[in-house]
Amino acid sequence: EFVELYRETTELVKAVFGTKQDILLLPSGGTAALEAAAVNTVNAGDDVVVITVGAFGDYFVSICEKYGFNVHKLAKQWGQACTAEELRTFLQPLQHIKAVFITYNETSTGILNPIAALAQVVREESDALVIVDGVSCIGGAPAEMDAWGIDILVTGSQKAMMLPPGLSLVSVSDRAWKVIEENTMPSYYLNLLSYRDWAHKGMTPNTPTITLIYGLREVCKLIEEEGGFAHTVARHELMKNMVRSAMTALHIELLTTDEFASPTITAIMAPKGIALNAFLHHLKQHYHLDFAGGLGPLQGEIFRFGHMGYCFPSDILQAVSLMEAALQDFAYDFEPGAGVSAAHKVFLAAQANTITSP
Repeated sequence: EFVELYRETTELVKAVFGTKQDILLLPSGGTAALEAAAVNTVNAGDDVVVITVGAFGDYFVSICEKYGFNVHKLAKQWGQACTAEELRTFLQPLQHIKAVFITYNETSTGILNPIAALAQVVREESDALVIVDGVSCIGGAPAEMDAWGIDILVTGSQKAMMLPPGLSLVSVSDRAWKVIEENTMPSYYLNLLSYRDWAHKGMTPNTPTITLIYGLREVCKLIEEEGGFAHTVARHELMKNMVRSAMTALHIELLTTDEFASPTITAIMAPKGIALNAFLHHLKQHYHLDFAGGLGPLQGEIFRFGHMGYCFPSDILQAVSLMEAALQDFAYDFEPGAGVSAAHKVFLAAQANTITSP
């Protein structure tokens, strides 16, 4: 029964990754899958590039340094994306780069890196593998692993895949498998060759997270019921636009530009004149609305509005409405209802484009 479940589920989830490759299911959090991507492809002393635009890009740096890779760090200011031109300039003087590690969606800043363009630059300027952390956006953002030339794409269950934590998903290109087969770095629990061998049997090499795999199958069915993955992506894009329009109407600044804004999380600056920690505490205690605060240098400067997975436009309207109530409690100067109205207009415009008259 489990073999049937495994095979059905991994086949269904290929559409979310945009790949014909196998999807490997690891009984782990996303960080373990990122470590697996690193340890299976690179040996100690090899040169790698890590693009970091925030806290989770720095995770990749830490993983690579822990294994003794020679890390070339392309770091951007928090709140900015890495452009294809910047990556090209960074890569051109480097030689013998084994892999380029990129965070697709940087949760700490609400940035969505232009993965398709970055992967193209890597292919044009080197023979390096393109290894992508998609933990916080796969399931809510466009993903075309095969078409974009991504060699390893990783995500986790607990973000846009709308499940509890404890399951990570990895897909590997044919090119990357050849590198993995020749790699000498030892690994046991995170050995992707072992996961590949067992996947052919419809199994995992270690104890599987059976309940989460059942859940993953249902997630794939929910995506199908929504009309397919393109509709799921469109819903996330709509929620992003609703949040951004609402904050603009409330005269609250956003950390990122529209061009590189994440469809799964929005980083919002503290409302002017309001102590952010007190505001977030008030929202949680009085309105049961829980926003994440900032990380690293943005701690106390921003809060993060998550809109991914099992989240819909109605949730956005409710959250903005409650946020307005809290702003009034803090005597913030704004026109009551402005945020909700702005978000609602975005929603109605999208509805007008998708609904035909009976």
